[in-house]
Amino acid sequence: MKIVIAPQGFKGSLTALEVARAIGNGVRQVEPDAEIDLVPVADGGDGTLQALVDISGGRIVTTTVTGPLGTPVDADWGSLGIGGDGGTAVIEMARASGLALLDPGKLDPLKATTRGTGELFRAALDAGHRRFIIGIGGSATTDGGAGMMQALGARLLDADGIDLPPGGAALANLDRIDVSGLDPRAADASIDVACDVNNPLCGPDGASAVFGPQKGATSELVELLDAALSRFAEIIERDLGRTVRDNPGAGAAGGLGAGLMAFLDANLKAGVDIVLDAVDLDAHLEDADLVITGEGQIDHSTTFNKAPVGVAERAKKRGIPVIAIAGGLGEGYRETREKGIDAAFTLVSGPMSLYDAIENTADLLAGVAEEIMRTLAVGRSIKP
Repeated sequence: MKIVIAPQGFKGSLTALEVARAIGNGVRQVEPDAEIDLVPVADGGDGTLQALVDISGGRIVTTTVTGPLGTPVDADWGSLGIGGDGGTAVIEMARASGLALLDPGKLDPLKATTRGTGELFRAALDAGHRRFIIGIGGSATTDGGAGMMQALGARLLDADGIDLPPGGAALANLDRIDVSGLDPRAADASIDVACDVNNPLCGPDGASAVFGPQKGATSELVELLDAALSRFAEIIERDLGRTVRDNPGAGAAGGLGAGLMAFLDANLKAGVDIVLDAVDLDAHLEDADLVITGEGQIDHSTTFNKAPVGVAERAKKRGIPVIAIAGGLGEGYRETREKGIDAAFTLVSGPMSLYDAIENTADLLAGVAEEIMRTLAVGRSIKP
């Protein structure tokens, strides 16, 4: 029997690889001779970096970069052990330019910059990487990726030929873009962007209107930032020959999606698809008899291309049954059955505090996995 164990991490508790190992320990209590294939996964958001580093045998690199409001931060990125010469680098922009890096009382949506993300990208270029996976969720910024591109050598100039200061508000004064100094290594790189929103850059569904308020923008500031991003899109089209204003995903991460497409010809894709392709899940599924996946909470939101559903949909194309294990089963979890998850189990075996559940996640996972395998064994023994 071949069993593929492909969960994502349980946030605040275990990484995806640790979850997979715990489930595998439970499976072996019943099926000691089974071929167990551990494939930690993610959906392009939090945990993607660690999952890809773990399964590829890569490494975490820490680089000091400019934080969203200019204060230096130590940000991790991943150098993967796959992909041949130079390999693939994984960058989560939130680690350099993320909202979580700021005190909630000190948000500044007008000046927050993606420069640190560009500095991470440059560090990976210096390390020899030419292929990139970039996760762009959780940003503190609404600068259209301007700071990132400035860090890579592009110049954004006002009418007096002076470089624009950091932040999205400054884009209102953009007069021209000069990419003659853009790092040629960046222009030649292959970049996949994990993006799970389809918002355009501007307008009522754009970066400022939809995501600006959570970054500290009042209604007046939303209008200001939207106008500034509109000016950015106008100059991009004139000077770079790229139309990005209405592209799906252009408004992701405060417009970083637009900047990556316009300056670096990046490809925006669903995060889960990028990860599952990177870990070559399809190859792992060959000849599999069962897939076990999971995440911290399975509910209605899981159906929106979260990792367990992404895994299940690929397994179902091969007729492989899929079982999910979650820390909790929330409202709408049964909807995942339509997406390929045949059965879902919670790891909580009885009344316990959240603290105890988190502290004992590995043992709880192993326990429920063992009971799942025992149930399957009973089913095989029942005579028709």
